[in-house]
Amino acid sequence: MEHVLKYFPELTQAQRKMLEGLYDSFQYWNSRINVISRKDFHNFYLHHVLHSLSVARVIHFEPGTRILDVGTGGGFPGIPLAIYFPDVDFMLVDSVRKKLKVIDSIRRDFQLTNIQTLHARVEQYKEPYDFVVSRAVTQFPRFVSWVRNNIRPGSQQGMNHGIFYLKGGDVEKEIHNFRDRICIYQIDSFFEEPFFQQKKILYLPLT
Repeated sequence: MEHVLKYFPELTQAQRKMLEGLYDSFQYWNSRINVISRKDFHNFYLHHVLHSLSVARVIHFEPGTRILDVGTGGGFPGIPLAIYFPDVDFMLVDSVRKKLKVIDSIRRDFQLTNIQTLHARVEQYKEPYDFVVSRAVTQFPRFVSWVRNNIRPGSQQGMNHGIFYLKGGDVEKEIHNFRDRICIYQIDSFFEEPFFQQKKILYLPLT
């Protein structure tokens, strides 16, 4: 948790309490449903919570913004972002129902009324949102084809509605067809820990 507070000292006491409580909740559920690699669980705050919150270093979502988290798994990046942005509405989508069971339990326990969940394949879900977020569920071009119709026209803070995609490693081949409009944010320019050295946020405006 110290990694989160290091970069987000502005968190309210209520937000800190919720983020602190996530560890025990995920530890409980992870012993029953493997939503986070058990070998990696000791890095829960650094690899999962702080990584998710990196999006908040790129944009501060306005109240009432609608966010679609695709392939959310155990709730990342959606749950940490929903705690950080309590006035923003999040729909967390995954094709694996048992993972959504974890999110639904955490949503109830922490009274996260700005989160909803949906068991679906996003290719078949066409509701409009302002932004789509995700943590590298597939190759980027394929992901864009899945969600491009889920983005409604508009902008905020000078950024057009579109995709924020958390991705590691070399992305050059994946972004080739979008090079004229994609923006790449190096997460290690926000956070100094070595884990983030090859981590990126791909922002693709779609309106």
